[in-house]
Amino acid sequence: MIAMSETPKIGVLQAFSPFENKLNWLLVAVPVTIYFSLISKNTEMSFVFSMIAIMPLALLMGHATEEIALRTSESIGGLLNATFGNAVEIIIAGLAIYTAATQADQAETMIIVVQASLIGSILGNLLLVLGLALLWGGINHRKQTFNQPALNMSGSLMLIAVLAMLIPAAVKIGGGKVDDIVELSRYAALVLLIIYGLALLFQLKTHSHIFASDEEGHHEEPKMTNKDAWTLLILATVLVGWMAEILVHSIDDAATELKLPTLFIGVILLPFFGNAAEHFTAVIVAGKNKMDLSLAIAIGSSVQIAVFVAPLMVVFAWLMGVDLSLEFGPLETAATFISVLVANSILRDGTTNWLEGAMLLACYIILGLSFWMM
Repeated sequence: MIAMSETPKIGVLQAFSPFENKLNWLLVAVPVTIYFSLISKNTEMSFVFSMIAIMPLALLMGHATEEIALRTSESIGGLLNATFGNAVEIIIAGLAIYTAATQADQAETMIIVVQASLIGSILGNLLLVLGLALLWGGINHRKQTFNQPALNMSGSLMLIAVLAMLIPAAVKIGGGKVDDIVELSRYAALVLLIIYGLALLFQLKTHSHIFASDEEGHHEEPKMTNKDAWTLLILATVLVGWMAEILVHSIDDAATELKLPTLFIGVILLPFFGNAAEHFTAVIVAGKNKMDLSLAIAIGSSVQIAVFVAPLMVVFAWLMGVDLSLEFGPLETAATFISVLVANSILRDGTTNWLEGAMLLACYIILGLSFWMM
């Protein structure tokens, strides 16, 4: 008796093939980065190519996570995607904090990089990704709708995170001591992590029906074996870590050689290259009128950065003896506050159009110019 044909399986090596995904052509940047870093000792080129290399590696991490999630329950799958969705930011920020703890001469620069990359990820998702998604979706569809109750909770979580940033900034303006600001930030970070855990419980367990999408779809079959998916995830994560380490250690010199402000690198460049694959997905699905999925990527990533990754990094820095606080600076804090207000205002009616996307992009361009001028 002839067995029925199964879904074709993709091996680990095939997952790296450019014929499987065109973005994999950029994987050539991995050996180029290694060459410039270890042999040529060219810091400027190491910086540029390490950023490029992270793009396809982040996509491979995402694919592996999705394959693993398909074999788990909805709640565990959601947790996996939430954890690994911002893995690049966690790796880069974690390495920068470790560098600050072990190399005192680079501590100040590394703290700026950590804070700027976190703020940049929030701004990039709220303004750039969401703006492109609304613009592209609006061009293809005159009016688009989405799950408003789910977005309301995300908007509230973002406002709580902004509160945790505003209070330390207010304390600093009021003449508060640096040690007091750092201590306040650490305890606020613990509160945010608790709130994030409760939000996951709310979303994945107690009130999961609120977040159920009405968009039509079908159950997707895994294309990789469980072993291959885990192998790919581990391999891609190791390579991202290697590229991130080269990137972090080359930022200081590259900023001088390329004449780029460190703040601009952290806020604009690092989040853009680290999340490029995820950004592309959000825009594509918006063009297919799958706004719940598109907004889950754009807004969900911002929430995860603000309520999970940022406080997690503050706690990690605390353990490493690094004075990292939630006081991100006046421009960064103001930019985040205004961006959250603008995004909440645009999404409050439950519908979107292309003009709203253009307005979000305008905000991002203005903020990008401001960080460039700093």
